[in-house]
Amino acid sequence: MITRRSLLAVAGGAAALAAMPRLVFSQENTEKAVFYDPDAPVLGNPEGDVTVVEFFDYQCPYCKSLHPMVKKVVREDGNVRLVMKDWPIFGEVSIFAAQAVLGAAQIGKYEPAMEALMKTKGSLTEEVVEKELTDAGLSMKAIVASVNKHTAKIFGLLDRNYNQALAFNFSGTPSFVVGRTTFAGVLDEKGLRAAIAKARAA
Repeated sequence: MITRRSLLAVAGGAAALAAMPRLVFSQENTEKAVFYDPDAPVLGNPEGDVTVVEFFDYQCPYCKSLHPMVKKVVREDGNVRLVMKDWPIFGEVSIFAAQAVLGAAQIGKYEPAMEALMKTKGSLTEEVVEKELTDAGLSMKAIVASVNKHTAKIFGLLDRNYNQALAFNFSGTPSFVVGRTTFAGVLDEKGLRAAIAKARAA
């Protein structure tokens, strides 16, 4: 049974510095696997003509500070699929947070759970994760039950996300794939809009 203390082991890492973009996709990272994993949450327009993939961690301060901007760009564009890839590299609490939100996704509560944790400041504890999710109107009992029920699906998704990030040579969060280009590090609004436009024109 998955409980608060039963967590998936994932190697540690540090926040990435911005790096030059590069073309992507290989035998390990196919376009279908990265863009269309059936278990990965999708925001924005599910039928959008450009896909933005974000690898993130709920303890990454850059991920959390960029999140409102990413949402704004996706919302204002109106034709972007935003695929959220949990990559919990900041230790056990990050893994716990990812599991909890992905458990919430299985009961139709992904967005409120994700938004609750994206609004947090600083490092997290398991108690803070539980409090923020509960304050957002979610039931931890229902989330734990969901994680228990969907353990294989959640662990499988986290494994795939982790392996994809390594195959892209990402060194930390946030990291992005926009169209066929990777961005290992922080993207500002101008850069994200330009990357979307480039992908759409390709």
